[in-house]
Amino acid sequence: MTVVVDPAFVLALARRRDPHHAEAAELVATLDEDLVTSPLALADIDREVARVLGDEARRAVHRDFERSAYTVRWWADALKETLDLARRHPDIGLTTASLVALAGRLNTRRVATFDERFRTLTTSDGDAFVMLPADR
Repeated sequence: MTVVVDPAFVLALARRRDPHHAEAAELVATLDEDLVTSPLALADIDREVARVLGDEARRAVHRDFERSAYTVRWWADALKETLDLARRHPDIGLTTASLVALAGRLNTRRVATFDERFRTLTTSDGDAFVMLPADR
């Protein structure tokens, strides 16, 4: 099974003082599933980790991506699907829209996130998202 990963989750994982760090670390330690994100989320992760934690942490996250701790997926119609979702849900932005589209592409409802906006969204099949680690 696959879990779509939100930038805030990766930031919580990287920042030991984050209030969600322990939850994020426990989830990653116990999951035996592929962690997948979009290129838009990857760009947000890169920017936020550098802004909040600095260049050393940014390099550590880059190493995580290089060693395939996370997979980045994009496909031919990804931009169209992302823009369609962003138009239907103007409050979520392109990064979150890309993650919803990615979940649809991967046929998963599972999202590693602390972003409560996912509670207001549904998969392409109309199912509610399972927010990890909260809905575990």
